[in-house]
Amino acid sequence: MNGKRIGYLRVSTVLQNEERQLSGIELDKEFVEKASARSANRPVLQQMLEFIREGDEVFIHDISRLARNIQDLHSLVQEITSKGATLNFLKESLTFTSDKTDAMSELLLSLLGAVYSFERRILLERQREGIEIAKRAGKYSGRKKTINDEAILELLECGMSMRKTAKELGVSLSSVQRAKKIAA
Repeated sequence: MNGKRIGYLRVSTVLQNEERQLSGIELDKEFVEKASARSANRPVLQQMLEFIREGDEVFIHDISRLARNIQDLHSLVQEITSKGATLNFLKESLTFTSDKTDAMSELLLSLLGAVYSFERRILLERQREGIEIAKRAGKYSGRKKTINDEAILELLECGMSMRKTAKELGVSLSSVQRAKKIAA
């Protein structure tokens, strides 16, 4: 049985470009996600997991594109291989299948997954420290608003619920609540 060659490409934001990830790899189907790997509950990842079948080959640029924590990483590798698909991490040159467990590959998966997780935590820690220093110096005022409070208040005054207002304007519910609180 000939399976499909499937690519999963992920970048964290819509401004980032995923083109470098699987360039030169011929694929039958690509799943491109623009979301953080903080959680395994990502829509495109779920679509890919539902799509893959026995005999398929899944290609991912590197471990960090699939998951950022060890539990999610092992769970996703298990889920993909249990369907009879082969999983290939190109950067690390690691391949996983359901019928063969290579002890060295398992060790490297855990080790590299832990390194990526550690790297992410250190980056976030440094970011928090930098923000605190900037706040104390009066140089940081937070992220710029994506929409003004008047637009939010206008929809609320028309009788739209806070949740519907957030959805309509593409902002978080907390942004709507904050605008309402400031106006009160």
